[in-house]
Amino acid sequence: MAKEDINAFLGAETSYKGRLDFSGAVRIDGAFEGEIESDGTLVVGREAVISGQVRVGQLVLGGTLTGDVICSIRTVFHKTAKFCGTLSTPALNVEEGAILDGSLRMTGESAECGEK
Repeated sequence: MAKEDINAFLGAETSYKGRLDFSGAVRIDGAFEGEIESDGTLVVGREAVISGQVRVGQLVLGGTLTGDVICSIRTVFHKTAKFCGTLSTPALNVEEGAILDGSLRMTGESAECGEK
């Protein structure tokens, strides 16, 4: 993964409900509920808790994420990651210890969940 500068940061003691659209890279260490959309990179810290729909270029998960996720480039689950939901991604890297509970669809390109 190419190193990108973090454009925005949601700290550990913060929570947010709603929609987040961004360019580049964003790191979340707090709580987020809603929709996230970007062609960029979403970094989810170890203490973060996210629920909702996520559509990004790259996802780097170290915390907890519950919901539907579509990644167009790749997904990385660190050993502290906890994921529950549906994941569609062309490339997946999972460290030993990560928890993945749900469905996984690996595609050559991003695809909508539910397409046949």
